[in-house]
Amino acid sequence: MQLAEAATRAEELARSAGSEQELAALRADWDDEIEAAARNADYRMRGVAYRAIAQFRFRQKLELLRRGLEDESAGARGSALIALRSLSADHPGDVNSFRPLLNDLAMRDPNDAVRRLAILCLQNGTADRGTIQLLDGIAGNDEAEREVRETARKVSASLVKKSRTK
Repeated sequence: MQLAEAATRAEELARSAGSEQELAALRADWDDEIEAAARNADYRMRGVAYRAIAQFRFRQKLELLRRGLEDESAGARGSALIALRSLSADHPGDVNSFRPLLNDLAMRDPNDAVRRLAILCLQNGTADRGTIQLLDGIAGNDEAEREVRETARKVSASLVKKSRTK
């Protein structure tokens, strides 16, 4: 079985009630392979590893995702962001701990898709005033791509709404 296949199986187990022990065993079996793939010279393998972290619900590998957010490959950074977004859906603290890096990616990443993904990740965090201001700045920047501006506007509005419901 390849890592991508194991990750798909892990995703199935994670969604099935009562499969926690089987998922934990699968994590133990694939722990070293995920680590090795995240260090692979091929950005595609690194991307598979970062996605697998989310599919395995491997919360112990968050620091490995941090490395993915700093990867030289936009594809690998995107995979790490997708994984972080998935893992942080029920855990806003994950986004909060990565906030400075996510803010930087949202503002400065040379790849617009990575910028949008970073902005979308910020939506899963707490409603931080500095992040809302940053997103409003991106939304109002005429030099930014239209989709980046729209995503920033929507996420900012979502965070403002979240801050008012508390």
